[in-house]
Amino acid sequence: MGITMKQLLVLAITTCVLTYPALAADKCNPQDKAALLRIKSQLGNPSDLSTWNASTDCCGGWKGVSCDTDTQTYRVNNLDLTGITLQKATSIPPSIGDLPSLNFLTLSQITNLAGTIPNTLTKLTKLRYLYISHTSVSGTIPDFLSSIKTLVTLDFSYNKLSGALPASLSSLPNLVGITFDGNSLSGQIPSSYGSFSSQFTSMTLSQNKLSGVIPTSLSNLNLAIVDLSGNSLVGDASVLFGAKKNTQKIALAKNGFAFDIGKVGFSSNLNTLDLRNNGISGTLPQSLTQLKFLKRFNVSYNSLCGQIPQGGNLQRFDAYAYAGNKCLCGSPLPSC
Repeated sequence: MGITMKQLLVLAITTCVLTYPALAADKCNPQDKAALLRIKSQLGNPSDLSTWNASTDCCGGWKGVSCDTDTQTYRVNNLDLTGITLQKATSIPPSIGDLPSLNFLTLSQITNLAGTIPNTLTKLTKLRYLYISHTSVSGTIPDFLSSIKTLVTLDFSYNKLSGALPASLSSLPNLVGITFDGNSLSGQIPSSYGSFSSQFTSMTLSQNKLSGVIPTSLSNLNLAIVDLSGNSLVGDASVLFGAKKNTQKIALAKNGFAFDIGKVGFSSNLNTLDLRNNGISGTLPQSLTQLKFLKRFNVSYNSLCGQIPQGGNLQRFDAYAYAGNKCLCGSPLPSC
């Protein structure tokens, strides 16, 4: 007996119903899903994480969660909780350490995120990028971070961190930069920071309470970006300069640095030089006129003297960039 059209239609519908669960299977690793649900609970079940539902696939639409689809292991490798709203002061969830395949962790712009950086992060042996910024996280930058050898970037800017810079960070073989601006870090820059690997190119420590002299070991670094503005650092900062370096930005404003600017060399790639409010002396060197990419420049309120070199980009900046020096003269200031 032949199959009627009605029977074929019923068979097709039945087949779709039976195969749909397989197509819509939960790809999320069950241990990762359980860890994420614990994280949600430890954060006080914020409404911003309403998509974190035990009945749905965490790799298919949970806010801030990404999974490894390249290897098809579907382990959670990226957690970005930027901007979530917490109803009360809450610590960083310790269960974040239960996501062993995490490469990226971002906890940024979370006002009520408080407490200290938990040592459970040491379980994240694949973590490469750690961003904890614009929060109320306090305490010190922990030494245990040096045990996460995969780290590439550390950004702890604009928190409430205090205490000394951990000298052990220089042992991280893959680290390319640290960003610790806008905290209350104190003490000296460790001399060990001169032994960062050749990949290390960015050090920004502005708006802290750092003091003392810059270690001469930093002359070993070829930094593209260095920002030490707004601290209480003193002495000779000439070790940060060099004509053979690849430096693009040097910001040393509002410290107590004192050295002869006429004796330093400048990277041909320099686009930002901010030295205002220090005790820097000497005469501005003619080599500054050869900086083709210079877009930001300020040497005001130092102890500079002599004529401002004419040419290049130096006359693009107004008198404010040169004001408050001992005896600096020439355009855009009054003539000598």
